[in-house]
Amino acid sequence: MKEELKRLREYLMTGVSYMIPIVVIGGVLIAFSIMLSGVKAGQGAVVDNDFLKKLMQIGSDAFSLMVPVLAGFIAYGIADRPGIAPGLVAGVLANDVKAGFLGGIIGGLLAGYIARWIKSWKIPKSLRPIMPIFIIPLLTSITVGLLMLYVLGGPISALMTSMTGGLKSMSSGSAVLLALIMGAMIAFDMGGPVNKVAFMFGSAMIQENIFTVMGPVAVAICVPPLAMGIASLVAPKKYSKTEQEAGKGAIAMGLIGITEGAIPFAAGDPLRVIPSIMVGSSIGAAIAALLKVGDHAPHGGPIVLPVVDNPLGFIVSVLVGIAITVLMVNLLKKPVSATEEVEEDSEGM
Repeated sequence: MKEELKRLREYLMTGVSYMIPIVVIGGVLIAFSIMLSGVKAGQGAVVDNDFLKKLMQIGSDAFSLMVPVLAGFIAYGIADRPGIAPGLVAGVLANDVKAGFLGGIIGGLLAGYIARWIKSWKIPKSLRPIMPIFIIPLLTSITVGLLMLYVLGGPISALMTSMTGGLKSMSSGSAVLLALIMGAMIAFDMGGPVNKVAFMFGSAMIQENIFTVMGPVAVAICVPPLAMGIASLVAPKKYSKTEQEAGKGAIAMGLIGITEGAIPFAAGDPLRVIPSIMVGSSIGAAIAALLKVGDHAPHGGPIVLPVVDNPLGFIVSVLVGIAITVLMVNLLKKPVSATEEVEEDSEGM
């Protein structure tokens, strides 16, 4: 069992190592564009300059590759080259069904294991040359694609609808409880469907001139990337060299309110990272609710401070959320082994 879990982590880290440059390119360019443009009350991040728009487009297009690359190279780690193409297909479909990076992980694992299984088939010698370039990718892509569309897509859509209804029914109750739940939702899949439900609900409340719902959401948005970036600086021995580099980009993304900056850490170690960022984000959001922090822009992170009610309360909430996440995740994580570092170095050569 331990050996299987170790191999699973290796597959995830293979996907993460290839995904991180995509996250950095996309996140930093988007962050740079927003930082120079700023945010406006009621509108969020508005990029008007033509050059910054082009940078924003490059960053957004790069970001759209994040989940396919993650899924593709998870599958590659499992099945070698025949797994790459079906893994990429699974990642694109995860984007299409709005399944986020968690959907990408599921798709990548499915593609990898199915491709590896097909590789084990006993076939005539005459067909062997076309197995890795035709038969394995085609059969795997069809199988994984149908699973992603029919099995994953429907439940996610139904889940989003039910979660939105649940948040609406809670909006007239305890503000702190609502903030706790929304904070956890924001951190759970970092830009995925659960995150989007909470974000869109907070944004909708701005249209109703209720700003104290988006305030806690804006706090929760930036806690995961800022906390994971700081955690990798505070305890570098618990993070690979690739993750340490990703941590610097995560801090930059967190300042601009891009939760996806924490995805490389969550994808590589979901069982420790996701609970930690959920706890930190939910507590940070709850403190923001207690302090009546309001946000007039559908965006998050310190960049929204000019349009925030009670900016000091916002800063305190973010700092508490970061501190809790850093403490929790670094207590849970174990030091990176020398073997993992050697494998990572060999991949980069």
